[in-house]
Amino acid sequence: MPPRFPFLLLAALALLPPAAPPAAAQPVDPPRAVQVVLFHPAPTESETRLTGVVRARREADLGFRAGGRIAQRLVNLGDRVVSGQPLAQLDPADLVLAVRSAEADLAAARAQAQQAGNDAHRSAQLLAAGHVAPAYDDQRQAAASAAREKVASAEAALSLARNRLGYAVLLAPQPGLVTAVLAEAGQVVAEGTPVLRLADPAEREVLVQAPEALLARLPEPGTHATFWARPAEALPVQLREVAGQADPGLRTYAARFSLAAAPDWVSLGMTATIRLSARGPEAARVPLSALHDRGQGPMLWAVEGEDRLRAVPVQVLALAETTATVTAALPEGTRVVALGPQLLAPDTRVRVVSTRLAGSLR
Repeated sequence: MPPRFPFLLLAALALLPPAAPPAAAQPVDPPRAVQVVLFHPAPTESETRLTGVVRARREADLGFRAGGRIAQRLVNLGDRVVSGQPLAQLDPADLVLAVRSAEADLAAARAQAQQAGNDAHRSAQLLAAGHVAPAYDDQRQAAASAAREKVASAEAALSLARNRLGYAVLLAPQPGLVTAVLAEAGQVVAEGTPVLRLADPAEREVLVQAPEALLARLPEPGTHATFWARPAEALPVQLREVAGQADPGLRTYAARFSLAAAPDWVSLGMTATIRLSARGPEAARVPLSALHDRGQGPMLWAVEGEDRLRAVPVQVLALAETTATVTAALPEGTRVVALGPQLLAPDTRVRVVSTRLAGSLR
């Protein structure tokens, strides 16, 4: 070996970089302790309320079948009446004069008919004897026939005048309850002008105004009515009819719900609330502290396996003081982190330390 070789080897070794120390083991974070609740979805009941009033199924505005001045009103608002009971009366003076005039017209028509009949009889005799032409007899027979028709017309006019005199008294067409007074004594009304409103309280119903979005739910079974006068009472109702056209001002549809066998305390004009019940989607109740939002909407942390997490988006249906009702694509019994969801991440390992009731955490 040449004498300089050891020196060259030592110089080369001196130029090499120092050996790195062995790498230290990376510390592993321990699983984070979490409390969980069990996800128990169940069908929800959604209720919609419509406020209305109790009305009679059959009610009518009553008016005189003759015109004139109202002499007196014989019933008051809220009175119960029977069929045929007098309700109001017109001043009959003008109607009595109309009857007398019709009687005079009938008497004149009968006199003219008697004279025309005699002339026709004599004309027939003269025609048989050959003293008059047939055309002359035809005129007399036609005059007699016209006179008889005038008598029939005068008799009909007299019957009409007598009927109108009878119409001076407004009679109840059926038993019912007076729900409105539309005219007072001394007022001059035309024929057919409404004077009173009469309702039949035997069949009662609730009239409400329903928006178009609820029309499909109105016939659903299980609908019932409650009353402001008796909040604890609930009566079953059934949809009877819905208006075919929306109200031009309110843009709602008038709907009538019949009250079958309504008790006596249900009075006309009472305020009632129609409650429409329907089954909603399956939802679960979770603590408010379980909800978290990472910028993509509300979510829950679902524990999978022993220590892994999965973010599950939810839809919040209702909020209470300590709980929330949510829907989520989670099976029955899934464990959901109940506290501190903002401290977790998808790669966080967890350790379940306790399981609580859904409504026991704030």
